[in-house]
Amino acid sequence: METVHALSALFDHADCQFSVYDLGRRVCQLDETTFRAVEANQQPYPHPLRQHAHIAVAFWPPGGAPWVWFLKMPLDERGLLNHTAMGDFLQYVSAAMGERLTATPNKEQREKLANNPYTFTPTDDKMAMFHARLTYQLGRPASQYYDHAQHYLNGELGWDNWQGVGLQGLADTCVRMAEQNNATRIRKALNNLPTTPLYALLGCLEHCQINEKLAACVRDMFSQMCQAQEVDLFLVSALLRAHAGAPTATRHHLIAAVLDKPELHHREIFVAIAGRCWESLTDDTVLDRFLIALADQHDTALFQQIYADLVMLPPLRGALLSRLHGDTSPALTQAMARMQQAVRQTPNDH
Repeated sequence: METVHALSALFDHADCQFSVYDLGRRVCQLDETTFRAVEANQQPYPHPLRQHAHIAVAFWPPGGAPWVWFLKMPLDERGLLNHTAMGDFLQYVSAAMGERLTATPNKEQREKLANNPYTFTPTDDKMAMFHARLTYQLGRPASQYYDHAQHYLNGELGWDNWQGVGLQGLADTCVRMAEQNNATRIRKALNNLPTTPLYALLGCLEHCQINEKLAACVRDMFSQMCQAQEVDLFLVSALLRAHAGAPTATRHHLIAAVLDKPELHHREIFVAIAGRCWESLTDDTVLDRFLIALADQHDTALFQQIYADLVMLPPLRGALLSRLHGDTSPALTQAMARMQQAVRQTPNDH
C-alpha cells in the first residue's frame, strides 16, 4: 500500500466509497466535502467533543458490504485535526491490512488493527443510531428488531412487555420517522412508556430532527415534569436533550424555561444543553444567560469543563473568546465575580 496521509486518499486509492459520521455530540453524517476540508486542515472539525473528533468511518468497494472503523482523533487548540495522529493510524492500517483494504483480515491482522490508541467503542445508543442511519443511507433493510419495536410502540404488546424490544429497533424506527407513520407512532406512545423504554426512546430522539407535533408532545411532558412536586432532573435532562433536533424556536423556549427556574440548575441540565442543544447558544442572549446560570453554581471545575468544550465549537468560539477577554455584559461579569468570591471563601479540605 503506497503511503497516504488522509483517510479519503486511502479510500480513493482502494477504489472504495465511504461515509463519515460524527458520534461525539449527536449522531450525524458529515458531508464528504466537509470531511475532505477537515483532513486538509482547511477548516476546524465541526462537532468536537473534549478536544477530539469521534467519528465512524464506513467504507465499501462497489457493490460490497461496508466495513466500519470507530476513530477518536485528537484536535489542536483551534479544532484542527492532528495530522501526526492520523498518520500513525494509517500506519497501523497499512501494517494490518497490507495492499487489500477490504480483504477479510486474519486473526493476526485483526489484532494489529485493534491494537492502536485511536479506536473507541461508542455508547449503545450511538452505536444503534449509527447502524440505523448507515443502513438507511445505503438503502438496506432495517434490523430484525424493527418490526417488533413498531408493534410495541403501537401498544399491541402491552406497555409493560418492553423487555424484548431491542434498542436497535427503536433506533430504526426513529431514523425512519418519515415512513410508515412512525412519527405519529412515537408521539402516541411517549406518554404510555415505562421508564426504561422511555429513556431508550428519548436517547434515540436526541440524534434526530423532530417535527413540530412530536416536539410539542415532548415539550408537554417536559412542562408537566417541571411542575411536578418532585422533579426528576434526569428525566428533565433526557426530555431536554430530545429537543436537540426540534425546531429552533421550540428548543429556545425550553432552554429559556430551564434558565428561568433555579431549581433546575443542575449539572445534568447544563451538560445536556452544552452537549446536545448547544446550537441555541449561538444566540448571544441565550449564551449569556446560560453562562450566568452556570457561574452561579459556584463550581469552577464544571464551568471550566463546559467552557473548554464549547469554545472548540466553531460557531461559538468567537463569542466565548470575546467574553473571556472582557467583552461581557455587566450581569455576566458580576456572576463571574460571585463565583470567584465563593471559591475563595470555600475552606480547603484537609
